[in-house]
Amino acid sequence: MTTKTSKHVAASRRTVLKGIGAGAAALAMPNIARAQAGTIKIGFITPGTGPMALFGETDGFAVDRIKKLLANGLEVNGETYDVEIIVKDSQSDSNRAAEVAGDLILNDGVHLLMPASTTPTITAAADQAELFETPCISAGAPWQAIIFPRGGQDNPFNWTYHFFWGLDEALNTFVGLWNTIETNRKVGMLFPQNIDGETWGNEDYGLPSPTRAAGFEVIKPGYFQPRTNDFTAQISTFKQGGCDIVGGIAFVDDFKTFVNQCNQQGYHPKAMTMAAALLFPSAVEAMGDLGNGMSSEVWWTPAFPFKSSLTGQVSRDIADDWEAETNRQWTQPLGYSHALWEVAIDALKRSGNPLDKAAVRDALKTTDMQTLVGPVNFNTGPHPNVSTTPIFGGQWVPGEKWMYDLKIVDNSVNQLFEPEQKMKILPWAS
Repeated sequence: MTTKTSKHVAASRRTVLKGIGAGAAALAMPNIARAQAGTIKIGFITPGTGPMALFGETDGFAVDRIKKLLANGLEVNGETYDVEIIVKDSQSDSNRAAEVAGDLILNDGVHLLMPASTTPTITAAADQAELFETPCISAGAPWQAIIFPRGGQDNPFNWTYHFFWGLDEALNTFVGLWNTIETNRKVGMLFPQNIDGETWGNEDYGLPSPTRAAGFEVIKPGYFQPRTNDFTAQISTFKQGGCDIVGGIAFVDDFKTFVNQCNQQGYHPKAMTMAAALLFPSAVEAMGDLGNGMSSEVWWTPAFPFKSSLTGQVSRDIADDWEAETNRQWTQPLGYSHALWEVAIDALKRSGNPLDKAAVRDALKTTDMQTLVGPVNFNTGPHPNVSTTPIFGGQWVPGEKWMYDLKIVDNSVNQLFEPEQKMKILPWAS
């Protein structure tokens, strides 16, 4: 294990997110015992600490598995290369992500940059990859949030590629969930004052547009400041508007505060569907009884019918490995923590020369493969730097082995399999 020290590089953007823990500040995997064709250096950036650490919770698990898989090197075009993986913690902060990305490129000389997840981590790192002409692969954030704020709607990027579902698909999943229950079709929308909130709350391509198009009335108060202790203004607006539904995006601590204050102030809508905050079992458990019936988008579950291109395991196998090794419930980013390495290693193998950044970039661009989270193909769009992956609608219900289980209740966007059960209104509104 080697320790790398961050130095310089201009930073940009705002904050937010989480990951695999402080131990990921610097993790390297060199195999230097043999005379090899060279050493492939990979810079891996995860939101290991800070408000978005849950998004990176599974990254260390995946890195450890890749270390074992590549213990004898990686064969490319008949030659074997050592692989060094340098892990940096973005601390859920875009400025920090930009700093460590620049450090990895300029000082460590990485051949491939991998910002694992979350908008602040990815966008800041991807900007550095474009600036310093280094191939970059990412996942774990709606593609519009990675492409549009960086000006990619008009001009494709040269070095950065991203696979994940799109905002449009997530938003239509929300609408699909709400269409399955009886309500007055009034939706109160909750968005933080940050890049994610501004993207999800955008009137042109955010949540308000498809919600109105589906015949719902939208009530949208002002953006809230992350880590606020008072949601009275938003709750009062939703109560006055008679909103049977609350939808939007928030992170765990903020949403927990919001839900508790809704309960205290006697506001009990029939559905709460929140991106980000309701992805994780630990976050739902933290709300106690109030977590029952909360709904969210679903990125990945053990029910996904795809195999790993690296290990041949199906999703259930990898979820079981995680639970056995950590004694914690599987969590949605696990599938992407694994799939990101599938895409990276596939591109390195196809590059012909993994020490040539342009060759690795060109291999990423032509990716067309099956992964644990589904197909990844940058030839089919919807954007030259993007491949979309499946998404479903889910609801948290009381579980057997764990406090809550996430059940798929809507497949209106992707019909890979039937819903496991029907959406129900929140118990406090019954």
